[in-house]
Amino acid sequence: MTKSQPQISQPSYAPIAVLIVAAGRGSRAGEGAPKQYRRVAGKTILSHTLNAIKDALPEAVIQVVIHPDDTDLYNDAVQNHPIQPAVFGGSSRQESVFNGISALKHLEPEFILVHDAARPFVDTGTIHRLIGALKAGAQAVLPATKVTDTLKSVTEGTITHTVDRERLYAVQTPQAFSFENLLEAHSAAIGKELTDDGAVMEASGFSVQVVEGNAENFKITTAADFVKAEQILMMQLADVRVGSGYDVHRFEDGDHVWLCGVRIPFTKSLKGHSDADVGLHALTDALLASIADGDIGQHFPPSDAKWRGAPSDQFLTFARDRVRAKGGVVAHVSVCIICEKPKVGPHNPAMRSRVAELLLIDVDRVSIQATTTEKLGFTGREEGIAAQATATIRLPLKG
Repeated sequence: MTKSQPQISQPSYAPIAVLIVAAGRGSRAGEGAPKQYRRVAGKTILSHTLNAIKDALPEAVIQVVIHPDDTDLYNDAVQNHPIQPAVFGGSSRQESVFNGISALKHLEPEFILVHDAARPFVDTGTIHRLIGALKAGAQAVLPATKVTDTLKSVTEGTITHTVDRERLYAVQTPQAFSFENLLEAHSAAIGKELTDDGAVMEASGFSVQVVEGNAENFKITTAADFVKAEQILMMQLADVRVGSGYDVHRFEDGDHVWLCGVRIPFTKSLKGHSDADVGLHALTDALLASIADGDIGQHFPPSDAKWRGAPSDQFLTFARDRVRAKGGVVAHVSVCIICEKPKVGPHNPAMRSRVAELLLIDVDRVSIQATTTEKLGFTGREEGIAAQATATIRLPLKG
């Protein structure tokens, strides 16, 4: 399902704009979605990058350039980020950046930063050094780190000579510019193949300076980079919490039950104000418990008519978003369905898949089990179904 972007008020003037280039295909990252939309530590890389930019420049206007084929992926990734409507990129990076710059002209920004979507570890210090250099009069500023490895020139597998590294630097993004200067340089560079915006400025004769970058601001490119990024981000989410939930619903006349988001044909239905999905109700309470945020009855009271017959996936995604609003991620969930009938086993794969979809996590982080009570108690008498759930989440440590 396609989600629309958050609506934003259009400012009449933006002193600083940030253009995030997310139109690439990321072929070196291996099979799967383009790398900027893959999840690391529970969120897409693009979402992590947007968070880093907003932390450093909360008042900046953010524009993202995307591939036309990625609209649904993009809308899912940015649904909690108030940013400019996306624009489509072109056949080259230079063309994509030019499209993004053109979309910002009406805002008349003084400065613009151009950043790769696949660099989620940009730090506030680097961005402030870039802005400081622009305010001091620089036309173009790139973050860079001094090359420390020995460099060799190689021809057909044989070293021809050692390269003098004394004046060599590896540049990163974001790269910062006077907006008018960058627009002029890109207008002149249409049709050229230039690897970054610093090169575009150089080609037009502008002076390009460097400031100190940060070695941790690496670009996620290969499969190994994803592993490295996951390790870094999970270390930042060191507050591990576990919540539990329990729910019961009695049977009534009907022809199906809802369990963990899956409609299961049966000779009865479960009685409840909503769709009575006992599994999702228990899991919703488990997530809310993990952040000490009340329970499902407080947020969705049965006395409120608008929840009559409501699908319980609304409740679960609400709890998920409460965790995400705290900067957290869902690490693992487990649901145990307690009943004599219906048989849960045949529906287990579909249930796990649906819960994973709702929580935006991999299916191997979802466990769904079923058991009976050996004919004991109300579930043994087939009067209803019970469910218990646990949820493990990870939150940032408070400073």
